[in-house]
Amino acid sequence: MSAPLLVELFTEELPPKALATIGLNFAETLREKLVATGFAPKTVAAKAFATPRRLAVLIPSVHAESPPKEESKKLMPTKVAFGADGQPTPALLKRLEKEGASPGGVTRAMDGNAEYAFLNQTIPGAALATGLQVALDEAIAKLPIPKVMAYQLADGATTVSFVRPAHGLVALHGSDVIPVKVLGLSAGRITHGHRFQGAKSIELESADEYAQKLLAEGGVIASFDERRGDIEKQLREHAAKLGASLGAEENVAPLLDEVTALVEMPTVYVGQFEAEFLAVPQECLILTMRANQKYFPLFDGAGKLTNQFLIVSNMRLDDATNVIEGNQRVVRPRLADARFFFETDKKTTLEERIPQLASVTYHNKLGSQAERVKRVHDLAGTIAEAMGADARLAKRAAYLAKADLVTNMVGEFPELQGTMGRYYALSDGEDPRIADAIEQHYWPRFAGDALPTDNVATAVALADKLETLAGLFGIGQQPTGDKDPFALRRHALGVIRILIEGKLPLQLNDLVGWAISAFPADKLENAVGALGSLHLFIFERLRSYLRDAGYSSNEIESVLCMNPARLDQVPLQLAAVRAFASLPEAESLAAANKRVANILKQAEAKGETFGNAQAADMSDPADRNLFDALKKASGQATPLFKSGDYTGYLQAFAVLKSPVDAFFESVLVMAEDPEVRKNRLALLRDLRDEMNQVADLSKLSS
Repeated sequence: MSAPLLVELFTEELPPKALATIGLNFAETLREKLVATGFAPKTVAAKAFATPRRLAVLIPSVHAESPPKEESKKLMPTKVAFGADGQPTPALLKRLEKEGASPGGVTRAMDGNAEYAFLNQTIPGAALATGLQVALDEAIAKLPIPKVMAYQLADGATTVSFVRPAHGLVALHGSDVIPVKVLGLSAGRITHGHRFQGAKSIELESADEYAQKLLAEGGVIASFDERRGDIEKQLREHAAKLGASLGAEENVAPLLDEVTALVEMPTVYVGQFEAEFLAVPQECLILTMRANQKYFPLFDGAGKLTNQFLIVSNMRLDDATNVIEGNQRVVRPRLADARFFFETDKKTTLEERIPQLASVTYHNKLGSQAERVKRVHDLAGTIAEAMGADARLAKRAAYLAKADLVTNMVGEFPELQGTMGRYYALSDGEDPRIADAIEQHYWPRFAGDALPTDNVATAVALADKLETLAGLFGIGQQPTGDKDPFALRRHALGVIRILIEGKLPLQLNDLVGWAISAFPADKLENAVGALGSLHLFIFERLRSYLRDAGYSSNEIESVLCMNPARLDQVPLQLAAVRAFASLPEAESLAAANKRVANILKQAEAKGETFGNAQAADMSDPADRNLFDALKKASGQATPLFKSGDYTGYLQAFAVLKSPVDAFFESVLVMAEDPEVRKNRLALLRDLRDEMNQVADLSKLSS
């Protein structure tokens, strides 16, 4: 018999930021296990439910028992299993007794070079209670929760562990309760509604009425996705009525996920605060509302914060006055604190705060923030000069960039470092480019984030990231496995993006070298080793960046194996490689390059030496034809390479397909005559060197 299966675990409030993930994981693990054991068809889909106080899953088609299985078990060699008369031996009979089988189920078959006795039998299917118990235990054990709670059951003696204490278990197959147990709970058919506005206990007659009955009697929207959609619809409708918006989508989505995990019956109300608070930088007010209160701030058509906000409440009331006024009373002191911090901070300039950085530890092996500021200051000046930026402004911005770390506002809201530095710099009368650089030196902060918009800010951003990378690599604090406590991968990706997307003509070796040199000799345990390992680390991040951009592994390796000095040229080189690979001659020339590389490698391993290819010494037409064709193609390609036309450069060598093919068909490179051999090896070396200045084309050959 097939029927819907419902499993619900009723708990205390689950962690909101993890709710969506653990809800899907719980449902999918149960589904996968039941499918794997034959209780559900492979194509069956599971409906996941997750609210602040429950995890549940509805699988629409589950069998009451798993199908029987045919099993063939190897027992023993036939010469042991049967006597000369063909009758079962005592050894076989004893084994069959142990298996609970009769001789009638035994067959003979070859296994390798020997014949064995096999027991063929049908294993009856298991009851759903057995399969569900195993699946439920596994689903709970595999939940992706970083920390579990240990708590005692009602008997006062048994201790169990789960993300939060569990108080109820429902397991219904159709209308039948499946007798499973977990976390000290026995399954039943009773679930529970909204804490304040729903029935305390709801008896479920069948599995498929779960969501509808919870909504009708319990005041609960059980589906996380449906609840999220309902909240978003209400938010956007209210915003539209007020002629406002919710702001940037990348900021709305995470908060929407979080509030969805905090309510079971969401209702949106409009609150407001005094307009005078808008004199405070809006980032402070926005962070206070979003992070601390889980409110949705509203913005006008120009993107400016208004004094209205949206509250997602867990109470659906005809008169919500108390809820709205209560939330307004709660947010007002927080906004007042932000205003106080801002006004107080402005009384002390950023420059006056610099000495305080001496008491702020950056890293116990790398010194204080004041020492770090000195390194970033010097490095920013060097980078600014190299890229033609105003070194004076870059050094001044780097000098002030960390001063906001010791302000009241950043002490309360660390997320605002840089942002507040910009406001305070402007208040102090600093050059606007310095103020912008103070904010933007942290950019990009995450994948897809904006890059610094000015070359002064760019110089400081590069200096900040490179100083971090050089210092931590220099004391052996490289990332290991998934662990990256100092976000060095993010810093490396930031350097890559700034260089490539900013099209900066800076050499990576120079940048890394300057960063290492910014540290006193006694600070870094292994400055020489750090230079090489940091360069490799950045190249590994570059590979990931280029893969995400859509380039193949062969394309990437063909360029990166050349160890390009300027990362801004890498996309141009890759574009040229891709254009070359589309030519009809490309496959043959790539294979020829691979063959050339192997020949030269083997020749060098044997100690072969060769100078320059001499046309006068070439008696074979294939040698001379390749020599002449290469010389002509190189003459056309070299100016293109120097002008940065890498695509044209590579395409200029397409004409070499025929002479290269003829060369390998007609001559023996490793000829017995040493002079002929040297000349041909020299010709191949010239071919490799001329064709592979943009990329190693041999890497394109599979």
